Amino acid sequence: MKLTRLSNPCLTPLTFDRLPSVRDLMDAISSDATLVSPWRPLLDLREDAANIVVSAELPGLKREDFEISLHDGHLRIAGEKKAESVEGQNSPCRTERFYGKFRRDIRLNTDVDASKVSATYRDGVLTVTLPKVEAVQPKKIDVSVE
Repeated sequence: MKLTRLSNPCLTPLTFDRLPSVRDLMDAISSDATLVSPWRPLLDLREDAANIVVSAELPGLKREDFEISLHDGHLRIAGEKKAESVEGQNSPCRTERFYGKFRRDIRLNTDVDASKVSATYRDGVLTVTLPKVEAVQPKKIDVSVE
């Protein structure tokens, strides 16, 4: 068992593993939603030969709370997480969850077939599947031996 000294994260020196990535910084600069709300849903981006798949965490949202659009090679996930109102109780002693408008813009590095894009929302995770255009998918070429 390894013991680790607890420290105040505000007093901990900044190390390279805690620095934001250049992509995160560029996303923040290009998205005016960061000026509106500090909350930006976390997402994963996966790519294979046929599809680009984006999975975004949208906990506590209903389907009508967000929208997805595809325009000029950019996928946009935008919406609003509304604060819960608790009637008849005092204001909360501590609030750590974020509320407000959000927007994530993902620049796609390849052409996708907009007519075949599909999205599912289950257990607070939005999954958007973007099929690549046939022309950009790798093709296997058979070689005949003579």
